[in-house]
Amino acid sequence: MSTKTRYSDAELEEFRAIIQEKLDKAYRDYDLLKSAVMNADGNDTSDTSPTFKVLEEGATTLSKEEAGQRQMKFIQHLQAAMVRIENKTYGICRETGELIPKERLRAVPHATLSINAKKDQK
Repeated sequence: MSTKTRYSDAELEEFRAIIQEKLDKAYRDYDLLKSAVMNADGNDTSDTSPTFKVLEEGATTLSKEEAGQRQMKFIQHLQAAMVRIENKTYGICRETGELIPKERLRAVPHATLSINAKKDQK
């Protein structure tokens, strides 16, 4: 029996659906974070806090901005996974060249390393 070198088109479609669902949710979450930073809902009671809370609000805004940056990075990783599906290279460990187990890809669909390769990085 030969070793499988890539996932079949049907398997790639399964992963595409998983990633698309995660991308849709990630974009919604990003829009919420962006809205919170920009205070798009504005002019309600949340923006009438006393001035002594300015530093606290600044830290909160910074935290929201960092969360937005992390969310955008996650979106970029998911988009890159979609490109790998198109190229039929999805699910291949970039260190070992072996297939990443389906269970790992279902849990972390943008993974580019197998568990063993990830452990070896540390």
